[in-house]
Amino acid sequence: MTRHTTVIAQGTFDLLHPGHVHYLREAAAMGEELCVIVARKSNVDHKDAPICAAEQRRDVVAALEMVDEAILGHEEDIFVPIENREPDVIVLGHDQHHDTAAIEAELARRGVDCEVVRASGREPKYDDELLSTRLIIDRVLERRG
Repeated sequence: MTRHTTVIAQGTFDLLHPGHVHYLREAAAMGEELCVIVARKSNVDHKDAPICAAEQRRDVVAALEMVDEAILGHEEDIFVPIENREPDVIVLGHDQHHDTAAIEAELARRGVDCEVVRASGREPKYDDELLSTRLIIDRVLERRG
């Protein structure tokens, strides 16, 4: 595995769960500094809107030991924080909807020279471990709804 200096991970991080922790640990291991971009509600159009406010999600992510900095994404242009930080690598979650080739093309168009890689997924470690915000919400509704 190539070791980089600046790594960016990004996501919604609503209702933080062990899958998020796995993703961020793997991203952090790829470099010296991990910056996490937390999506704003206005940029989450591929799934249900987040339950928690963007600032709350950012603050919870920032509290994780492996995260050096957590910032909110740009309201209109998701590439602005990437351009501002000039990372060596962007690590996408294993199940994120992003098209790696399209991201690479847009970065090249903007003159950002960095690698785009996918993190690995992981299986639950025990029978009722939930590695998805959707599954957590479903469980809450099932038990408390």
